[in-house]
Amino acid sequence: METVYLETTVIRYLVASPSRDLVVAAHQQISHDWWQFQRERFRCVISQVVIDEIAAGDELESRKRLELVKSLDLLPASPAAEALVTAIVDAEVLPQKAVRDAAHIAVATVHGVHYLLTWNCRHLANAQVASRVRRVCDRQGFAMPTICTPEELLGEVNDA
Repeated sequence: METVYLETTVIRYLVASPSRDLVVAAHQQISHDWWQFQRERFRCVISQVVIDEIAAGDELESRKRLELVKSLDLLPASPAAEALVTAIVDAEVLPQKAVRDAAHIAVATVHGVHYLLTWNCRHLANAQVASRVRRVCDRQGFAMPTICTPEELLGEVNDA
């Protein structure tokens, strides 16, 4: 079974009230569709970074987010993941302020996750950034997961 690392933005969209912003509302609906129809096809995992991020903010909303992920496997941090975060930031592939984004990638990479699911298209689901991060991961001896949005991982289409 393939593994999917759920990054914070996906979890936030799953729990948030429907947005009036059409793009955000569409992302929320796609996230719900993925969760309902595709989640069971994968082993879904998170990290302590995700826990820390979803625990922040409004107490009621954070409780909903934490409840949603309580049955998911938690990938532990490791010296290898910490070293990969440092390599990504030192290579200036991601800015220092995006160190948590580097941590999402590093933990998923070190644990051999297949997909990193996110709506963060600035630092994660961004083809140019991902290409540069992949080179850093390769130099460190790791295969980076495919970073994609829930829309890209909605399943295979059979055109018969």
